[in-house]
Amino acid sequence: MEFRIERSALTEAVSWAARVLPVRSPVPVLGGLLLDTEAGSGGGLLRISGLDYEASARIDVEAEVPRPGKVLVMGRRLLDICKVLPDGPVECAVEGSRFTVSGDGARFGLSVLPLDDYPALPPLPQVRGAVDAELFAAAVADVAVAAGRDDTLPALTGIRLGLDGDTMTLAATDRYRFAVLTVPWKAAAPGESADVLVSARRLTEIARSLGRSGLVSLALEAGSAGFEHAGMRTTVRLLEGRLPRHEKLFALEDPALAVVDRARLAEAVKRVSVVADGDSPVQMTFSRADASVTLRAGYEDDVASQRLPATLEGAEELTVAFNPAYLADALASFTGPALRLQLLGAGQRALITDGAGTHGAGTGTHRHLLMSVRPQLV
Repeated sequence: MEFRIERSALTEAVSWAARVLPVRSPVPVLGGLLLDTEAGSGGGLLRISGLDYEASARIDVEAEVPRPGKVLVMGRRLLDICKVLPDGPVECAVEGSRFTVSGDGARFGLSVLPLDDYPALPPLPQVRGAVDAELFAAAVADVAVAAGRDDTLPALTGIRLGLDGDTMTLAATDRYRFAVLTVPWKAAAPGESADVLVSARRLTEIARSLGRSGLVSLALEAGSAGFEHAGMRTTVRLLEGRLPRHEKLFALEDPALAVVDRARLAEAVKRVSVVADGDSPVQMTFSRADASVTLRAGYEDDVASQRLPATLEGAEELTVAFNPAYLADALASFTGPALRLQLLGAGQRALITDGAGTHGAGTGTHRHLLMSVRPQLV
């Protein structure tokens, strides 16, 4: 086996495939990356694959292949080598029981792992349709902030992917907040539908890594989801269980409606949160008469406040309070100039949408539910 490739292309490909490698594994070969080359009249191909018990990744890149073949080497060690290689062409080859990597006078050797012990990469499930790569990455990032971090409740660490006709719904909750975002997508067949749960951490990594242009193909079958884009293919095992349905939670009865500038509110929350120790809340008091909202945080002598323009309908005055980190995460997930807050009062649900009720320029609805806590005296 022998191939030649630019260092930057090799480093990017190895880095992408190495994302799925386990940090520690009782099975040594699962720390390996499989390098498989093919020669062709139109140019050669280098395919790099990695997997663990939860996910797999495969990427195809062009390479000059004088001698095709395959080899299994330790993936993280190969990535470390790629990062320190000089810029320019890199020559790689199998020499006996060693895989060599050399470029511009630098030369490295890696021991070869046994190919016979390496499990087969899982096949890509059935393709259900495609979604815009940039839109998908943004949607995953916006809902992932509401996903749980407690591995003892695995379902709450996931993002729901719901497919229904020409829409894709992404949702996540940790019981204290609930983010839902609906985006358009292109179904492979009329009436395509599915409802699955994918690890928020895994899905965030996948969405970030697949690129920001073109379409991402989504494939599903019992137990796994697959994503493919521009020569990159990855699969991930689905989580068991379901998220709570959000429809009833999001249906607030006779809420007051506040509208406020998103950027100014996010800046004010960040500012007053400096004195919010631990989980002490940020309090927001909306006044219809003054057309304002006053933010307060802190306790006794360590306090902060800021007043902003805001409108309020459905009440003369209303006070709510939120965990400052949860509130900041929610505000950062929106991009519109104004936010609409549907409020029931202290200790009750609050629903945040942007001023137009959409995410971006008419690309889908984005809603974020937060539980208001009881405000403390400041």
